[in-house]
Amino acid sequence: MLRERIAIVTLLLPFGLWIIADGNWPYIIAVAAILGLAAAEYAKLFRRCGLRPSLPLLVAGVLCLCLSRAAFGFLYAHLFLAALALLSMLWHIVDYERGAPQSATDFAVTLSGIFYLGWVGSYFISLRFMPDGVWWILLALPVVWIADSAAYIIGSRIGRHKLVPRLSPNKSWEGYFSGVIIGGASGFGIARLWQIGAGAGATITTKSGLIVGLIIAIFAPLGDLGISMIKRQVKSKDSGSFIPGHGGALDRIDSWIWAVVFGYYVISLMAG
Repeated sequence: MLRERIAIVTLLLPFGLWIIADGNWPYIIAVAAILGLAAAEYAKLFRRCGLRPSLPLLVAGVLCLCLSRAAFGFLYAHLFLAALALLSMLWHIVDYERGAPQSATDFAVTLSGIFYLGWVGSYFISLRFMPDGVWWILLALPVVWIADSAAYIIGSRIGRHKLVPRLSPNKSWEGYFSGVIIGGASGFGIARLWQIGAGAGATITTKSGLIVGLIIAIFAPLGDLGISMIKRQVKSKDSGSFIPGHGGALDRIDSWIWAVVFGYYVISLMAG
């Protein structure tokens, strides 16, 4: 399994770096495709426990919010969100008349998926479009990987106190705090690396890298726990099988979503 994961990462990493560096339509299309696939997996997870969220509306809504963020920023967001909320209710009114037994809950699941993966997930676009956004993306995502790996390795060896024993019994406070410390340090180190080796923009400093890395390492694990909560309820190990050995698209971006949101607002506050 580990060998398979390493092979997949080695194969996809150069392509991913090229997409991020480009930052134009190839990046936007890649983000939209991943979020759309995650939306389909989200709908299918809830369908496993007898609910009927609208898969077509979920995917279309997420793509709509993602592409509108790329094209207009936050300018028309209220219009898109209002339209998608009303369409979702209409869909489930019709579905109830067709015999769906839990349309009120289905409506809530559809709307939550559109909002979480479409609106919140689109911060992948917002962060990349910030000044020096390419460097911030290439700091935020590695921090998640490094902090998560550190938490797993150290927690599996010295972890004694359970972090969330009902939800994820293998996670420990020792592993979590190790991830926070190493995540903050990696933010500092990556910022310094981008300064020296790549001539990163003026907003990338070791101080800002440390702050962003630390905050991402503190909060990003909640994204993983949130999707784990859903999978526990529907009794599913993975959200899908998008990447062999890695699970589904939703499994891969669960912590990243929190990372790009916190990254965007922390960087904005520091810049302001």
